[in-house]
Amino acid sequence: MVNKEWIKVTPALSKPTLRCINKQGFKTMTPIQAAVIPLILSCKDVVAEAVTGSGKTLAFVVPMLEMLLKKQKDSPLRKEFVYSVIISPTRELATQIFQVIELFLKEPELSHITLALMVGGRPIETDIDSISKGAQLVVCTPGRLEDLLSERKQLNLAGRLKELEFLVLDEADRLLDLGFSATLTTILQYLPRQRRTGLFSATQTKELQDLVRAGLRNPVLISVKEKSTISTPLALENFYIIVEPQDKFLFLLNFIRNRKTMKGLFFLPTCACVDYWADVLPLFIPDIKVFAIHGKMKQKRHKILEQFREADNTILLCTDLLARGLDIPEVEWVVQWEPPTSPAALVHRVGRTARGGAKGFSLLPLLPTEDTYIPFIKTNQKVELKDWRKSTDEIKISQKLRDKVLTILHEQQKRDRGILDKGQRAFVSHIQAYSKHECNILLQLKELPLGHIATSYGLLKLPLMPEIKEEHRKQFIGPKEAIDFNSIPYKDKQKETSRLQKLEEFKKTGVWPSKKKKKMVQSQPWQQAKQNKEERKQKKKKRKEAQKATEGKRGKKRRAVTQEEMDELAADVALIKKLKKRKITKEQFDDAFDVNK
Repeated sequence: MVNKEWIKVTPALSKPTLRCINKQGFKTMTPIQAAVIPLILSCKDVVAEAVTGSGKTLAFVVPMLEMLLKKQKDSPLRKEFVYSVIISPTRELATQIFQVIELFLKEPELSHITLALMVGGRPIETDIDSISKGAQLVVCTPGRLEDLLSERKQLNLAGRLKELEFLVLDEADRLLDLGFSATLTTILQYLPRQRRTGLFSATQTKELQDLVRAGLRNPVLISVKEKSTISTPLALENFYIIVEPQDKFLFLLNFIRNRKTMKGLFFLPTCACVDYWADVLPLFIPDIKVFAIHGKMKQKRHKILEQFREADNTILLCTDLLARGLDIPEVEWVVQWEPPTSPAALVHRVGRTARGGAKGFSLLPLLPTEDTYIPFIKTNQKVELKDWRKSTDEIKISQKLRDKVLTILHEQQKRDRGILDKGQRAFVSHIQAYSKHECNILLQLKELPLGHIATSYGLLKLPLMPEIKEEHRKQFIGPKEAIDFNSIPYKDKQKETSRLQKLEEFKKTGVWPSKKKKKMVQSQPWQQAKQNKEERKQKKKKRKEAQKATEGKRGKKRRAVTQEEMDELAADVALIKKLKKRKITKEQFDDAFDVNK
């Protein structure tokens, strides 16, 4: 049995580290911490898999600081070198890790260690200045680190990394999901091979295994699960509810209202959905503070997240940007509009609650056509969803409430064309996102009652899109009275002035003015467009095969390559590899290359 007492870790932890851990109230280690910390302190590469909220951050922060203290005893840490790097997928998660490390560096014995946060959303000169002043420990996002490594005029970061002791890839599967595979490969080429590496993740994928082979040396694999039958924390209860599509917003609104005090996350499918519901939801829940955050907000994200942390009775509307690593212990509920695009993302979403052993709950509304998702997610991700109907009687929705909520949604759009536009964009982006579900055999776009869903959004009209059929128009419930859409103004005065000018020109010419004249093209459903693209690929492939066959018939003869030429080529390749690995100097390479030639 693994010892979970901090004071009994082998090799022993330093006094300042133990003191800071005690101040934060962590009396014993979590299973992942107990398994990983001794291995890293024993100079092992580690690949660690554990459920969300299991304490992975301390599992690499503690040994990282211990390694720096040990190095300090051997020889003073130099200001111009970076000794440890933590790479995180998002700036929010990077900031959170940075703040955890800051707590440790308040200890007098650790205060000499310099720390820098390098993330996007701000001028690169800020990070260049931080590194230039000295940063022995760096927390960063992959894109910003790659930019800084390629910045040679003002900063030679590659040179500063030659003494690197420890590299951490946090939420590594998410790094790959976000398309950072090539970026990570580039970064690894700059780093010394004689280093320790820790790779931390909540799930294991084939892409992750490829990264392990490329970046780690004989790693120890650690997989810590609380229970073999589930992949989420034991203190987390996950619920589902089957609701009619036109009543989804009404149900979720009732659910939020019925929580006496609530601190929760509300996951929505797209950035446009977050923007729309952030505008219309506060009117329905005036006693609850509503915040909104998504990936297209560049400058404001950190400030919004801090405001949410400090607020009490509040809900944060967000996209899957916040599905990974975010640690706000007070979050009790995670509510979702619909299943995430990737089944694995469900584990990460619900893992934002029940952090560090605290109780937590999640709720997923499903349409009647989506009920097969319940057994699928249990088999695929080991997430058991319980029926919310068995836990509550707050499900009945009266016709009077339907009419009242729909009227309020309609009135908000009539008063501000900005909200009208956001509603249209939210609905279109939602349907587009639904068409891209990984489990599209279960969640099929053609099964969606688009008219009912548009009613749930409270739209004034159905958007012009090829997916909308006559049956959907019959389902849709819009305003009872006729509306002159040209008379709906923007609340923003500048936008409204511009719109009125364009409207005047439209009345005169019959053509709506725009910056660029767009060629009118008949739009296609997304699924049809995808099929057409695949057909074009197949035709192109057949043309290439036919071309190769024709060339073969022409009987073009190629000169055979001699063994001597092959040997020369192999020698050249070996020289280039030695140069890349810095086993020979540039001068030695040039001399040897000339000899071979």
